[in-house]
Amino acid sequence: MDRRTLSRIDDELNSEEVAELCFLCTDFIPRKRLEGISSAKDLFLKLEEVDLLDSSYLAQLFKTIHREDLVRQVQNGSRQAEEADAVPGLSDYRVMLYSIHDDMTEENLDKLKFLLNPKLNRRPLEKSKTALDVFVEMEKSQLISKDDVSGLYKLLLEFDKKLAAVVEKYMQDHRGALTDTSPYQKRPSIPSLESLSVSQPETWSETEDPNNGVRSDATPCPDPPTSPDDEEYYSFTHEPRGLCVIFNNEFFPGTDLKKRLGTQEDEKSLNNLFRRFGFDVVVHNDLTSDLIESEITKLGQRNFSHEDALVVCVLSHGDNGCVYGTDGKKVQLRALTLPFTSNRAPSLIGKPKLFFIQACQGTLDQSGHAPVSEVKGDAELEADASSSTSNSVPKDADFLLGMATVAECKSFRNTTTGSIYIQELCKQLEKAAESSKMEDILGVLVHVNREVSKGVFLNKKQMPEPKYTLTKKVVLKYTN
Repeated sequence: MDRRTLSRIDDELNSEEVAELCFLCTDFIPRKRLEGISSAKDLFLKLEEVDLLDSSYLAQLFKTIHREDLVRQVQNGSRQAEEADAVPGLSDYRVMLYSIHDDMTEENLDKLKFLLNPKLNRRPLEKSKTALDVFVEMEKSQLISKDDVSGLYKLLLEFDKKLAAVVEKYMQDHRGALTDTSPYQKRPSIPSLESLSVSQPETWSETEDPNNGVRSDATPCPDPPTSPDDEEYYSFTHEPRGLCVIFNNEFFPGTDLKKRLGTQEDEKSLNNLFRRFGFDVVVHNDLTSDLIESEITKLGQRNFSHEDALVVCVLSHGDNGCVYGTDGKKVQLRALTLPFTSNRAPSLIGKPKLFFIQACQGTLDQSGHAPVSEVKGDAELEADASSSTSNSVPKDADFLLGMATVAECKSFRNTTTGSIYIQELCKQLEKAAESSKMEDILGVLVHVNREVSKGVFLNKKQMPEPKYTLTKKVVLKYTN
């Protein structure tokens, strides 16, 4: 986007409009990072950080707040054509709430605040000047979320059936979207309208105790309130913590690639470990290249709004910046990470995306010296042929790519106990999880590098290599 155009737009937006834009961006930028923003310029900088400062996204924002004049300025000031289908759309949930705000009178706003008085602290309510301010407080108190707006629907029925109809339409439009049968589509369902009944304001929900504020475990929860640690550590508060997907290729029939003995031990170790970390785990065994790409595409379309992280582990042969499917055809490593960048997977914005690749990055051997006592049993070692992964880490925030070895060199796998890298990775993650210290994953990978580099395998060395664009610390602890 042309900076002069953005500067002119900044001059034409008032503080109330900037606040509205911030509300609409909350699904892509954490609420805490939007606090204190008083100008459009500040918001533009935040959008730039998450790769959303483009004409298509800005046009959606300005159209929603009825500034068609700014839409035209954005389109005229765009330096190049952008593909709209590559830009995430505004959340239907946020647009619906904005629509209610847009049509709510001062009298109805006072009624809404009065009905919410038993549920929200008086001070935040008094500070709430607009319906959007009220909605933010309701989200903080877990009274509404994108997957549960039934409480808001009941409240609006008390004083404005037209506004209630807006919420009703949202629930009807999204009821079917929350029942996808794909293993990757795990989303809370929205209650049917028939189950909703208007009651006195004191009775908020069948699943909430008005005396102690306890809500049912079945009630979907939005993002938890922020704390000082939110700037340093990624949040791990949802149940489940996230999704761990393991691609485990052992057999390569009809190709020149050998059976990868020992890989089942790697899959078992990763599966058990990430389940203990509170992740759901999905395992794909022996997939062709097309099936790997198909599963990655479906995974990229998944809604991660109610999870904190994504982990992808690939155990296979590979070559020249790729991994092999069981048909001997290549899947580029870049193709594994690209579907999860911020402009393609908006529900993963600001969340860690961890990729662990067990494969060589080439056919070269690493030289080095180690005491004889550290030499591993050569008879049970094999190399997973692969090669360079240049440009495999997206130019996007919150990614980590843990490679079994440095560029152009081999990695090794014990045919009985599993690969050197994955087994050491699991060992060090376990030690960190059991420690009383808050050791983040980059520190864990330093330990992995040190331990793996000590060994000698088939008279050769191995050095793992992490690459990352993480912006906070990832700390994984057991949940069970």
